[in-house]
Amino acid sequence: MAASESRPVLWHIVISHYNEKARWALEHKGVEHGRRAVSGGAHMPVALALTRGRHRTFPVLELDGARIGDSTAIIAALERRFPEPSLYPSDEAERRRALELEDWFDEEVGPHMRLLAWHELTRDRERLEDLVATQVPAATGRGRRLAAAGARSFVNRRYGVDSEAAAELARRKVAEALDRIESELDGDYLVGECFSVADLTAAALLYPIVMPPEGPRLPGGPEALERFRGQFAERRAYRWIEDTYRRHRRAGTVEAAAG
Repeated sequence: MAASESRPVLWHIVISHYNEKARWALEHKGVEHGRRAVSGGAHMPVALALTRGRHRTFPVLELDGARIGDSTAIIAALERRFPEPSLYPSDEAERRRALELEDWFDEEVGPHMRLLAWHELTRDRERLEDLVATQVPAATGRGRRLAAAGARSFVNRRYGVDSEAAAELARRKVAEALDRIESELDGDYLVGECFSVADLTAAALLYPIVMPPEGPRLPGGPEALERFRGQFAERRAYRWIEDTYRRHRRAGTVEAAAG
C-alpha cells in the first residue's frame, strides 16, 4: 500500500458524488489516508479556510503540504505522486479520450445529477429529515426539522433546486449520460482495455441513480427519484455502473480510513 511521508487527508462530504470520485481514486491507488467528513453547508467555510479562498467546496486533499481542491485536480495530483496503478491510459490517444470523457461527465452530468437528487429530496420532508439525521446525528425532534429546513434553503440558494424546469433538464441530462456510456463502451471499459479515470468518473457521478452497495450508504430515496431510477434498471449503462462498482470499488470504503 502506498503512503507518503506525511499522511494525506481527504476533507469530504459523505453523500457527494464528486467526493465519491476522489475517495475512489485514493482507494484505487491504495493510498493510506485520513478522512475528515463535514456536513453539507458547514463545509464551505472549512474549504475556504483550507485553500485560502481558492475553493469553497469539497473535496479537498491535503497532500505533501499542499491543499488541493476539485476532484479532477486531486486525481491529477495523485497520478503524479502515486503513478501506479494509473488512472490515465499510457497510450496518448487513449489518455486524451479518457480526460475528455472525465471533463464531459464532470461538466455535463455531475451538476445535473446533484440538482435532480436534491430537487426530489427537498420535496419529501421525511426523507430529507432522514438524510439530515445521518449528517447531524444529534438533531432530533424540532432540531431535526429545523436542520432539514435549513438544508433545503441552502441547496436551493446554491443550486436552484426548486426549479421544475431545471429538474426536467437534469432528467434529460442523466438520460443522455447513460446514452453516452452505451455509445462509448467497447467491451468492459469506456477507453481501451483497462479501468481508467473515464470509468471512475462516469460511475461515481451517476451512483445516485444506481445506488450500488459499494457506494455511499444513504436512506431510501424519495418515491419520485425511485421511479426515475427504475426506468433505467434494465439499461446496459445501469448494469455497467453496478458491475464497475462491484469489480473496482470495495464495499464499506466510504466509512473506511476515517479519523
